[in-house]
Amino acid sequence: ERRFKTGANAVQHVESGYCTGCRGQDNARRQIYNYAQQQRPMNRFMNETPMLEYGGGDFQQDVPDFPYCCPECSRSFRQLSQLLQHQDQKHNNPRMLSY
Repeated sequence: ERRFKTGANAVQHVESGYCTGCRGQDNARRQIYNYAQQQRPMNRFMNETPMLEYGGGDFQQDVPDFPYCCPECSRSFRQLSQLLQHQDQKHNNPRMLSY
C-alpha cells in the first residue's frame, strides 16, 4: 500500500506505468482517460475535439494526444497529472479531484 501527498502524485504514479495493477504506461493512460470520460464533473476538463489520435505499436489507442484541458486558460494536457499540477500551481486549485 502506498500513500501520496496529492491527487496529482497518485495519478502520476499510475500514469508512469510502475503501478503493478496497471500493466504498463499505455494501458494506465487509457484506463485513466476512460474513467475521466465517465465522470460527469470531469467533463469541463476534457477536450471536446481530439487534436491528434494517439497510437503506439501494434496496439491502437483510443486516447487523444491531448485529452485534458484547463477550463480557466484553455491550455491542453497529455496527462491528467499535468492538468492537476497546473490547476494547483497556476490557478490555486489543489483539490480538483474532490469535485
